[in-house]
Amino acid sequence: MSTTDPRITVGVDGSAGSTAAVAWAAKIASLRHLELRIVHGLQVAGLYYGGGMTGIGAATLFEAVQADGERAIADARTLAASIDKDLVITTELPNDPPVPMLIEESRHARMLVVGRTGTGGFAEMLVGGTAATVASHAHGPVAVIRGRRGTTTLPDSGPVVVGVDGSPNSEQAIAVAFEEASLRGVPLVAVHAWNDITYEDTRGTARILTQPETLEEGEERLLTERLAGWPEKYPDVEVRRLLVRDRPRHALLEASETAQLVVVGSRGRGGFTGMLLGSTSQALVQHAQCPVLVVRPERKK
Repeated sequence: MSTTDPRITVGVDGSAGSTAAVAWAAKIASLRHLELRIVHGLQVAGLYYGGGMTGIGAATLFEAVQADGERAIADARTLAASIDKDLVITTELPNDPPVPMLIEESRHARMLVVGRTGTGGFAEMLVGGTAATVASHAHGPVAVIRGRRGTTTLPDSGPVVVGVDGSPNSEQAIAVAFEEASLRGVPLVAVHAWNDITYEDTRGTARILTQPETLEEGEERLLTERLAGWPEKYPDVEVRRLLVRDRPRHALLEASETAQLVVVGSRGRGGFTGMLLGSTSQALVQHAQCPVLVVRPERKK
């Protein structure tokens, strides 16, 4: 995994999802011996812009929002320190909208970590498609912390799962997945899903491919080729190959039910040019049963 600065950055807002993200990020930072940076965007300007609030009212509102932010930061710091008392922790509380702030923070982080949902209201950090927005525009890997069955209960066992589709972005995901599996001391499940139906045009006209047996042989060969060399680089990682006749999102969502982490490229070989987050990664960010690590293409400097 390429790095900019040796730190893990986590966005917080005081919600249960945010708390789970802090705990997960602290464990990763401790495991990697990296600094943990905790950030919270106040977004004060949007609270009373155009609302006619001036003087004491605006000042009181600012103080209340700032106090909430400081409390979220303090609680997150306490939780992280309880996980590793020797962890180096830094914090930041800018008066910036959360999404642009998180994207900018991703420039300087080895990994950006966000919760699956936010608190709602003024301080909302990750409601609806915000996690997907951050994953779409970040400058490095983004971990969206999801628990089993839509809860904040995070799995502490199971393999690392990686989606393999032959795209350049998938190649980067494989590299990251091997590293994550090695650090955790768990097997790696490489999932390659294929089907014999394609869509020929924007109207969704379906075409069934002939000779599915021949197609499957080719897909099996693709999976073998994409994994070539990695077991030698990570001899401690047990590799399990899973070739399934299904849509990638279905296969990976099912695999997430028993995994502790799913690693996926932000956009696969089937994505449309210009899309920043493909349908498979979108589905995982919104519905996976474990944390999802979205790996983005390395940006040219």
